[in-house]
Amino acid sequence: MIKGKILDANESYTFSKYAEMPFTTEDILAEFDVGFENLSLEFPRQLPISFIPLKNELEENLTLVDPVSEIARREALIFPILKTVCKFTKAPLKIEYPVRVNNWLKGSFDYFLPFQKNLIVIEAKNADLARGFTQLAVELIALDQWTESNTAILYGSVTTGDTWKFGIFHRHKRILYKDINTYSVPSNLEQVLSILFGISMEMSTSSS
Repeated sequence: MIKGKILDANESYTFSKYAEMPFTTEDILAEFDVGFENLSLEFPRQLPISFIPLKNELEENLTLVDPVSEIARREALIFPILKTVCKFTKAPLKIEYPVRVNNWLKGSFDYFLPFQKNLIVIEAKNADLARGFTQLAVELIALDQWTESNTAILYGSVTTGDTWKFGIFHRHKRILYKDINTYSVPSNLEQVLSILFGISMEMSTSSS
């Protein structure tokens, strides 16, 4: 961890700015007095519907669209998955959801699913999962201060559309945990969908 300060108290930073910084996730989170660990995480999992129709849809999308651009990845891969979860759970899907906590924590969440445990999903700019996760981590810190929920855990995921990585923010411990596992879509769609449903359907009284 570096000794000097990264962020300037007189400067303003949007969420996307953190993905452009050359510093490690650990060093950036230290600016917010938040720890960082890489672990193999266990997520709640449920799969109340068949994943086959969605897999067929995604495979069809990929035959029609080359997901090289951000908008193509969102339309062809990310949105259909999140729509499936929200449609079943009857949860709202907030897109480009604006948040402003302070000058260091402001911007828009690509996708925000206000479940009991809350979930942020962001699309990795330039298909860079590592930098995208840094942005996700800062957004989870912002959500910690923004949400009225008192749940101990906040969930997040960063995705390139065809690759998904998850993380959790333990609010009381002030630690951001990054899952060392990645999931490919559509080949690992069943696992991705089961995690998303598990988060969305997990009761707020469950253990953290």
